Amino acid sequence: MYTIFVVSIIIIIVVLLLAVITTSKAYSYRHTVDPIEDNPYIQDEEEDQKK
Repeated sequence: MYTIFVVSIIIIIVVLLLAVITTSKAYSYRHTVDPIEDNPYIQDEEEDQKK
C-alpha cells in the first residue's frame, strides 16, 4: 500500500513540475505584432471604403 502511495505522490510532483515549467516558458515567450503597413487585410478594407 505504501508503494502505491509513494508512486502516486511522485507522479503528482512530476505533473506539477511540468505544469509550472510549461507555464513559465509560456509567459516568457515574446509575442510580436506585424506592422499595420504590412497587413494585407487592412489594405483591403481601406480599398473597400474608397469605393
